[in-house]
Amino acid sequence: MNKPIDTVLFDLDGTLIDTNELIISSFLHVMDHYFPNQYKREDVLPFMGPPLVESFQKVNPEKVEEMVDFYRAFNLEQHDVLVTGFEGVEETIQTLSDRGIKMAIVSTKRNDVVIKGLKLMKLDHFFDVVVGLDDVENAKPDPEPLLLALQKLGSSAERSLMVGDNHHDIEGGKNAGTRTAGVAWSAKGRDYLLSYQPDWMLESMTDLLSIIPEPKK
Repeated sequence: MNKPIDTVLFDLDGTLIDTNELIISSFLHVMDHYFPNQYKREDVLPFMGPPLVESFQKVNPEKVEEMVDFYRAFNLEQHDVLVTGFEGVEETIQTLSDRGIKMAIVSTKRNDVVIKGLKLMKLDHFFDVVVGLDDVENAKPDPEPLLLALQKLGSSAERSLMVGDNHHDIEGGKNAGTRTAGVAWSAKGRDYLLSYQPDWMLESMTDLLSIIPEPKK
């Protein structure tokens, strides 16, 4: 029998905050510069999720660092203009916090950009634990970042849930031994995530409140 969930690990981009337009625009900005007129929106969707180095390594191994810098400059410049929220996120996070659920962010982005996004959406005060690219040797789907977050929270994998919009999140959760939930608003599509067989598919973030009911008094 599955034990009750007392911990939720969240991906950030495309899960708690809507950075899809920012990320797509940033990738197109880079690709249009290095490969003019060769990439459209649908062509950069596969780049979403993995660390930038991994994505650019596949298209131009000789200029990876240069492309990463080019991406980050545009991304930071446009961040507060293009990032928006998802309906139901703030109220769900507030309710989970009120219920005493432990929460952390596990992202493949640099920590400073994660914090920037959390502060913009006024979610930063809910997350004392943030595990980003700066904290680990291996990014999701490797279990390392999830296990580090669980260690910092004092939580166990068997009582935890990983929530994300990408297959790296679902596979990372499975590799770490947590239960998993995909989000139907993923830029890659609901069916894409379902193919990785998460334990739950959230149609709205508020669905979490029925998966993790209020503790009995």
